[in-house]
Amino acid sequence: MPALKKIALTITSAALLSGFVLSPAAAADKDKSDDKQPKPPSTMSSLGGEQLGKAGTQVNLGPGAPVLPKKLSGRSWIVADAESGDVLAAHNSHWRLPPASTLKMLFADTVLPALQPTTLAHKVTENELSGVGEGSSLVGIKEDHTYTVHDLWLGVFLRSGNDAVHVLSEMYGGVQKTVDAMQAHAEELQALDTVVVSPDGYDAPRQVSSAYDLTLIARSGLQKKDFREYAATASADFPGEKKKGKKRESFEIQNTNRLITGDIGVDPYQGIAGVKNGYTTHAGNTFTGVAERNGKVLLVTVMNPSAEESHAVYKEAAHLLDWGFAASGKVTPVGQLVPPRSLDTGTGIGGKGATPAAGADQGPGGQAEATHASASNGSSGVGTALAIIGGLLVVLAAAVFLVNRRWPMAGRTRRTETDVTETDATAAETKDAEGTGAAEEADKAGKSAEDTDEAGKDVEGDPEGAGATASAAPTDKS
Repeated sequence: MPALKKIALTITSAALLSGFVLSPAAAADKDKSDDKQPKPPSTMSSLGGEQLGKAGTQVNLGPGAPVLPKKLSGRSWIVADAESGDVLAAHNSHWRLPPASTLKMLFADTVLPALQPTTLAHKVTENELSGVGEGSSLVGIKEDHTYTVHDLWLGVFLRSGNDAVHVLSEMYGGVQKTVDAMQAHAEELQALDTVVVSPDGYDAPRQVSSAYDLTLIARSGLQKKDFREYAATASADFPGEKKKGKKRESFEIQNTNRLITGDIGVDPYQGIAGVKNGYTTHAGNTFTGVAERNGKVLLVTVMNPSAEESHAVYKEAAHLLDWGFAASGKVTPVGQLVPPRSLDTGTGIGGKGATPAAGADQGPGGQAEATHASASNGSSGVGTALAIIGGLLVVLAAAVFLVNRRWPMAGRTRRTETDVTETDATAAETKDAEGTGAAEEADKAGKSAEDTDEAGKDVEGDPEGAGATASAAPTDKS
């Protein structure tokens, strides 16, 4: 019997010893795997507050505050109160990362006020489309066809069309002029993590932004009535091919923001009102959204979640919005969204100046009238998210730039429409009812913002759309 006990003790000891030996190895393997994940820089900007310059999750929970959602995998994210500018929680919010199509928010905020009226028509040339990157998301613009500015903005906001961005850039004065103006506007907004190289967000060397900056940019864009309406539009009719002797066709385009339109595994988010999503192989999925519940308006940005589940960027954004609405008033802010340099709030956070940001919408723009904006009318992009609460756009217009209730309300008039000539006949040419070739036209568009990335190809847009097809472009190795 003692011999049996001795044998048993020997076996037990050996088992325990092997466990101690193997455990560090297993831990080392895990650490080795974790080492492959990019790490935030040790030093980041502290603009907006000291905590925002620290790596990792920053949150100051008060009594009764809910804990943050579990399994958040975004490399960087932020939740902020759009009205007060309070940052409720953040994670590496100043980490400079590739922005993908969320950079189109800066493009629109910069260019949209200059291209008025939206009924202005333009005939597209081959040269204007030549600079579109391979594998780009396209709305399906064709050379030698005429489109209104309104059509083109629908293509930018709904389908993340890089072809529409390049045409609008040429109308603005050229791609380089547009890039320079975007960079200057980013600096005016104090989006100082942002470096603009391409106007469409297509992967380019040194092109970066941050969750903090994208939130500032979205907040600025939401001052503009047109911006708000385009960002909230769920679907629209887009002009198709014009065949000789036949009525011009049109085809439907839908917003690739899944918190607006929903998709398999993603429900439309209650109170969502935009703003922009993006994807490239280099940037991963990126998303900035704005939503309202019970009079509270929140902004959220999520960059490059590592979770492998479908639509992770939208699900994590929705979880953060849910948390933000539940935590409002129960947390101490970890920082502030700073005002543009041209606005002086007396806080010492932002710069001083005399005039508000260009294109600021002075007052409520009114509630959007429908979730489907037809490109066959001459109006600006009307429409709101499928689940948006009635009157949300009025709430946004009245609230968004009232930071700490000390900022001046922007006036009611938009940028003047002088020096812009509307060509009625040309505009009419672009506006035809939906034809029988809609499905064919959609196929001809080829690459869309819903293209998948199954073969490791670079698709600028959202790769997770149901029924999507892969782009034929090579991987962008920039």
